[in-house]
Amino acid sequence: MKNKMTDNLIPLKEGDRTISPVLPDDIKNYLIDIDGTITDDVPNEEPERMATCLPFPDALATLNKWHDEGHIITFFTSRTEEHREVTETWLNKHGFQYHGLLMNKPRGGNYHWVDNHLVRATRYDGKFTDLIEKETTIQVFES
Repeated sequence: MKNKMTDNLIPLKEGDRTISPVLPDDIKNYLIDIDGTITDDVPNEEPERMATCLPFPDALATLNKWHDEGHIITFFTSRTEEHREVTETWLNKHGFQYHGLLMNKPRGGNYHWVDNHLVRATRYDGKFTDLIEKETTIQVFES
């Protein structure tokens, strides 16, 4: 059976060992927060608000375009597993195309992601558009 999330992975070897595969350079693996990014910020303490909140139109159009271009779209949220069904229902009701949904992201912000793969972070600031390249300062591990 075909799996859009893994069809494009390139297996890698390091000496005699297999290591984690990577996507081709032209395919991105987008991890998109839900609350305050694609819709209103709905906290775990008020999940009933999901019944009435609407997606940000530019988010829906941009993310579905990225999906159609072959990129992998995975939503993640600080919502707990008990909110999975209402979250999936909301995403599907509004027509978001996606590959996965990760629950239980730590709450509180100030995230610092450490990974052995290349990570690019983009802070959502009110509008979804195609991404552009821009030089900026980042924190890295000392060599």
